[in-house]
Amino acid sequence: MQTFTAIRSFVFHYPKTIAVVTVTGVGLLGVKKWMAGGVCRSRASLDGKTVLITGGNTGIGKETAVDLAGRGARVILACRDMDRANKAAEEVRRRTGNDNVIVKKLDLASLKSVRELAKDVLASEERLDVLINNAGIMSCPKWQTEDGFEMQFGVNHLGHFLLTNCLLDLLKKSSPSRVVNVSSLAHERGQIYFDDIHQEKDYRPRKSYSQSKLANVLFTKELANRLQGSGVTTYSLHPGIIRTELGRHFWPTIPLWKRVVFTPLSFLIKSPTEGAQTTIYCAVEESLQDKSGLYYSDCAPKTAAPQGLDDEAAKKLWDLSASLVGLT
Repeated sequence: MQTFTAIRSFVFHYPKTIAVVTVTGVGLLGVKKWMAGGVCRSRASLDGKTVLITGGNTGIGKETAVDLAGRGARVILACRDMDRANKAAEEVRRRTGNDNVIVKKLDLASLKSVRELAKDVLASEERLDVLINNAGIMSCPKWQTEDGFEMQFGVNHLGHFLLTNCLLDLLKKSSPSRVVNVSSLAHERGQIYFDDIHQEKDYRPRKSYSQSKLANVLFTKELANRLQGSGVTTYSLHPGIIRTELGRHFWPTIPLWKRVVFTPLSFLIKSPTEGAQTTIYCAVEESLQDKSGLYYSDCAPKTAAPQGLDDEAAKKLWDLSASLVGLT
C-alpha cells in the first residue's frame, strides 16, 4: 500500500517528468523497431533440401541456421572452431527439433581447407540447395592467410570464391538452387585495388574490409552472368548493423569517448535474429526464384553502389581471383 501511495504521489507532483519519460521511451522503441528492418515473411518449407552455411556457429549465421532448420532443411555448419560449432549445432537441434544438423571443418584462411571441405561435401551429400557464404572477418590487423593473401580479402572473398566454384556442379545438379553472399553497406566505400589487391603499400583495416565487401557484390554479379540458364541463382546482401562478434577487432580501435557515447545506444542495434532476416529472405523467398545477381537490404532489393554495378570490374575481379586460388 505504501508503494502504491508513493507512486501515486510521484505521478501527481511530477506529471511533466512522467510525460517526457513516456514520450522518450515510446520514441526510442519506435527507432528500435525501425532499426530492426525488414522481416522475412516467407513460409517456404525446406523439407528434403540441404543448406550449407559458412560461419554458422555464431551471430547471424547461427540464427540463419535456426530458421532454415526450423523449415525442415538438412543444415551443414561449416566452421573453423569445431568445439563452438558442435555446441551451436546442438543448440540449433534443441531450438528447432531438427536433428539433421551437422558440422564440418572449414578454415577460409586456408585454400587447402576449402578444397578439403568441398571434397567432403561432394562425396557425402547427394544435393546442395542453398550455399550461404556468411563467415567473415572485419577490420583486423595486417594479417595474412595461410596462402599469403591479405586476411580480409582472403577470408571474406577468395575463400568463398573458391568454395562456391568447387561446389557448383552439385548446386547445378540440385537446381533450382541458390548462392547467398553476405556483403555489407561498407561496399559503398569500397574500391578494388587491382594494382595492390593485398594492400601491401597502404594497409588500413576499414579500407581492406570495404574492398572485400565490394568483392562480394561483384562476385555475385559475375557469378549470375556465368550461371544463366543453369537454375542456380545468386544474391548479395547487407544484413544491417548487428550486435555480433564481427566487430571484435574494430571496437577497440574506436576512441574511448566515442565508445562511452555509443554504448547506451547499443540496444537500438539489430539483434542477430533481426540481422539474419535478409539472408533468410534471399535463401527462401519464392518471388526471387527468377532473379539473380542483385543486392538486397532489409528483405528488399536495393541498388548497389556504382562500383558494385561495374560489369568490367566484376569480370576482371573474377579472372584475378581465379588466378590467385588456382582455379582452372
